[in-house]
Amino acid sequence: MNRLRLGLLAVGGAGLAALLVAGCLDLPDFGGSRHPYGDRAVRASLARHIANTIASVNFDQRAYDTLGEMSILFAAVLGCVVLLREARDERRARPEPAEVVRPVRRYALLVLPVALLTGLYVIAHGQLSPGGGFQGGVVAATGLHLLYLGADHGALERVRPLGFFETADSLAVCAYLVLGAAGVLAGTAFLANTLLPYGTFDTLSSGGTVPLLNAAVGMEVASAVVVLLAHFLDQAVEIEEEPGR
Repeated sequence: MNRLRLGLLAVGGAGLAALLVAGCLDLPDFGGSRHPYGDRAVRASLARHIANTIASVNFDQRAYDTLGEMSILFAAVLGCVVLLREARDERRARPEPAEVVRPVRRYALLVLPVALLTGLYVIAHGQLSPGGGFQGGVVAATGLHLLYLGADHGALERVRPLGFFETADSLAVCAYLVLGAAGVLAGTAFLANTLLPYGTFDTLSSGGTVPLLNAAVGMEVASAVVVLLAHFLDQAVEIEEEPGR
């Protein structure tokens, strides 16, 4: 049986390697002037008044793939929540606040609003400049947890209602799907960027549905990271195994 598995692995690996080599041999020369995919992506981005070509690729030209990536994150967080839930042989203890040295407290509380605003800025300007929903969502979610470093776990829990972020995570995924389905109802295609006018180039309202899809991804990523970190922090500072188990 082991030999059979190794044989199947070798055959599959050899086939994959052959496909990769064939694909690499047909690529344009490194540093050359022929970039067919890049040229097409830039033309499509400019045609829809999207200044950031990467955002155009993610939320317009292959918005369906981005839906898959967002769904993977949603499923991963859901799986972690299920695995990290409080077990029968565990109990929830009230964490004792630890003393935080003054420089760390000052720095964390000073940088916290800056990090939140930076994350929101990156999300809002995703169609204009480098960044977007994925990057800005992570910045905003991790920036919120500076309160844990500058104060304690209790202070973080008071400003981070977990139920709200769990609901926001689900609503963000639904919003992305609704925007995609709206294209079908309008008579075009799923996630087709034809519902809204493309607006003025290099402005926040440009790009049609790209800013809306980008905002949905930012909301989903930020909420998912907050929920994920919340359950890991619970395991670290609150949930304890009952004695004798």
